[in-house]
Amino acid sequence: MAYNSVVLIKQVPDTKKITVRAMNDDGTVNRSALPAIFNPEDRYALEAALEVKERHGGTVTAVTMGPPAACELLREALYMGTDRVILITDRRAAASDTLATSYILACAVRTVGNYDLVFCGRQAIDGDTAQVGPQCAEKLGLPQISYVEELVELKGKTITVRRDVGNGYEVVRCKMPALLTVTDTFQEPRPFSAKALMRSKHARAKLELEKEVAAALPGADDKAKAAEVAKRAAALEAKKLLIGQWTLDDIKADLAWCGRDGSPTKVKRIQSVVLKGSGYVEYKNTEADITKLVHQLIDDHTIG
Repeated sequence: MAYNSVVLIKQVPDTKKITVRAMNDDGTVNRSALPAIFNPEDRYALEAALEVKERHGGTVTAVTMGPPAACELLREALYMGTDRVILITDRRAAASDTLATSYILACAVRTVGNYDLVFCGRQAIDGDTAQVGPQCAEKLGLPQISYVEELVELKGKTITVRRDVGNGYEVVRCKMPALLTVTDTFQEPRPFSAKALMRSKHARAKLELEKEVAAALPGADDKAKAAEVAKRAAALEAKKLLIGQWTLDDIKADLAWCGRDGSPTKVKRIQSVVLKGSGYVEYKNTEADITKLVHQLIDDHTIG
């Protein structure tokens, strides 16, 4: 039996390269100040979906919400073997918190339709909330399994997985359709396929085509530019290289639940915390120093 999977992925700022310009005055992330990368655990979620496809057949659709620059993320998904990629891009979705983001993504999953499994990374490194996946499951009315680290079995309409519970693991069986959040203890994501990379590096969304045409035909009028965009889009669509591009209207989202207006989370204050070392104590490999160390750990309530 073949299974169709939808994977929710996100382009995030590289939090390993945080600077003083990383946050805006209103508490939102200054994404232009940081390099953008594929959210690490979303890559593991994509690997899980591709593993399902390899074992049983079916399709994998990757969906992301963001600006046109997020198309680079979708191309990476194509390089790994994804069948279809979709960009949700709309200025009205800006400043969405986890509640609004999960609502928009749930609308997108419904619009994709015909799915058996929805995969998400456990959490994104820019927010670290781990809320979007479970909130999507709630909005879609799906059972969910979080912290998945291994796909054990898919049989009929039932999936069995192993999930991390911190100090051990559980083997969980669940009816499909279902949503799974995947951790970085899952199987290592596959590298790009050279064949897929050579083919899919030319994939573009319509917004990208508009930008390229504007640069290539600076003196042309709007009608000529639109005609050229339509021509290029048709050529890409014929080769199945046109990246799907949806607005909030396309996924029938209620604007009251999107963007800043649909986001009850408010940032009150941002504080930069710098941890500084206060020196160290060196203990030698002698019985006397080891005794001192043990007594110090007991005094600090580290042990005992």
